[in-house]
Amino acid sequence: MSNGREFDLIVYGASGFTGRLVAEYLDQTYGGDLNWALAGRNAEKLEAVRAEMGISENVPVVTADADQPETLQALAERTRLVLTTVGPYQLYGEPLVKACAEAGTDYVDLCGEPAWMRQMIDRYGDTAQRTGARIVFSCGFDSIPFDLGVFFLQQQAKAKGLAPMSRVKGRVRKMKGTFSGGTAASLKATLAAAKDPAIRDLLVDPFALTPGFSGPAQPPAAKPEYDDVLGTWAAPFIMAAINTRNVHRSNFLLGHAYGEDFTYDEMILTGDGDKGKATAEAVAQDRSLAGEDAPKPGEGPSKEERENGFYDVLFLGGNDQGEHLAVSVSGDKDPGYGSTSRMISESALCLLRDATDTGGGIWTTAPAMGDKLIRRLTEHAGLKFKVEG
Repeated sequence: MSNGREFDLIVYGASGFTGRLVAEYLDQTYGGDLNWALAGRNAEKLEAVRAEMGISENVPVVTADADQPETLQALAERTRLVLTTVGPYQLYGEPLVKACAEAGTDYVDLCGEPAWMRQMIDRYGDTAQRTGARIVFSCGFDSIPFDLGVFFLQQQAKAKGLAPMSRVKGRVRKMKGTFSGGTAASLKATLAAAKDPAIRDLLVDPFALTPGFSGPAQPPAAKPEYDDVLGTWAAPFIMAAINTRNVHRSNFLLGHAYGEDFTYDEMILTGDGDKGKATAEAVAQDRSLAGEDAPKPGEGPSKEERENGFYDVLFLGGNDQGEHLAVSVSGDKDPGYGSTSRMISESALCLLRDATDTGGGIWTTAPAMGDKLIRRLTEHAGLKFKVEG
């Protein structure tokens, strides 16, 4: 028994593409030191995954289905934490959030759907605080490298005796890999939901995840631009719509440690000259992630492709005192699958083993786990956090 619960951790969605990667990583990294189970709708598929991955039969399978909320309630009551890869969360996620909040069970996911996240904050935030459930959204490529990258920048500024970096630019310098089918499905579900004016209002609000607080005007919606400081063209970054919201929520939950006048934006660098400009314009016009050729849930790159992927993000900070600081966050696997499966796994372990003083509520990664998660990601998940100047 784990603190009165049967399991420490249950992976919900373990037969899906990302869920399988999570199960493989947990088994290879913590299998002998973790009391865990695999969960999903189909016991036979889960048993097949367990056998294919070489996971011990001592790791049980648990059946649960979002269409049967009572099965999710039973699942939540059996474990200290649920790690879920089952999205789009706005279609399938609420019953599990509700079950975990009511049961006092910790929860981590890969959500990149800010309007749904705000709905969950409004509906279950108070319940989670009361029961002690720590619910942490966006524990993958969206939005850990960005949320923790800004947090790391601000921590380094403080350590150097600098004032908070009230203006931060996130710039993706390099990236090789594909976005996940789950990300594509979430984007399509979000576009469909945006027909509702209330949802549309949340989607365009940079402070959608900070109830009761609306900060300064943020940089306008990005279009291709030339960055004189970096000497390169830059294009809109597709994950900015979720990452920026999470960063603002982190600042909010940290008591505005970055300043109430904090501004933040993200772009992807495309190179100099005519080629860089043409690439930036092509990126700005790309709608493939929302198209029919986008990756489908359950599909994904080969192991070789995951291993050969990478990303490198630069964070440039400045403040009204004229002080400046730059840091970077990089990962050694493809962002959408290889790195994401490790990041969410380490987030779960961090909540269970390290961030034990974090109280109940609906969190982002920086205020919930901060330096503890940075340490885990550096030691186990192939991420590097570096001061650049």
